Amino acid sequence: MNQESARVPIQIIIADDHPMVRDGLKVSLESDKHIEVLADVSNGLEALQETERLSPDVVLLDISMPEMNGLEACQKIREKFPNVGLLIVTMHDNREYITRVIQAGASGYVLKDAPTEEIILAVQTVNQGGTYFSSSVAKTLFSEFTETPANENSNKAGLSARETDVLTHLTEGLGNKEIARKMDISVRTVEAHRLKIKQKLGINNSAGLIRYAIDNGIGVYKK
Repeated sequence: MNQESARVPIQIIIADDHPMVRDGLKVSLESDKHIEVLADVSNGLEALQETERLSPDVVLLDISMPEMNGLEACQKIREKFPNVGLLIVTMHDNREYITRVIQAGASGYVLKDAPTEEIILAVQTVNQGGTYFSSSVAKTLFSEFTETPANENSNKAGLSARETDVLTHLTEGLGNKEIARKMDISVRTVEAHRLKIKQKLGINNSAGLIRYAIDNGIGVYKK
């Protein structure tokens, strides 16, 4: 969700087929007064239906669920509701799942055994339009690229130095306000740079920007 229109509290939906996990996540997340759980559901189809009904800011999805798994739900929610933040909360930490999640349009990926503070931070970051991957997840994903030589043509898309700086901060999981503070520019200027980056790269979502950063060794994915 765009920072300028972000709601307080952050309204979320939890989708997991294990009732105890849903209950635990709900209690943990609502320990933060700035987060409100609108609904908790047991599969991806229900997550899609409740997203349409309730218009949440962020949807938390497990991967392995009946009816419709988290990857399918993620893709369908992204297509129908592009402004909803999508965060995967799962026990799977292998590269195949992580890559598929990025391709499906998720902006974050954390493990179920992550501390409450980290899951809350992930929700906040995704809600602000940033991306969040647990450190262990980032290492798993990054390991694929550590032996790959840096791409000398990484900036053939014609990104300016400012735009490259903004993209670098995006790979760090920062939202527009944090980037504005770091670069000492206005939030509106950050948004303008993000729009230019997307136009130049032909990419319409944060997950696509991460894939570009990975492929070209930008920011935290620098080779």
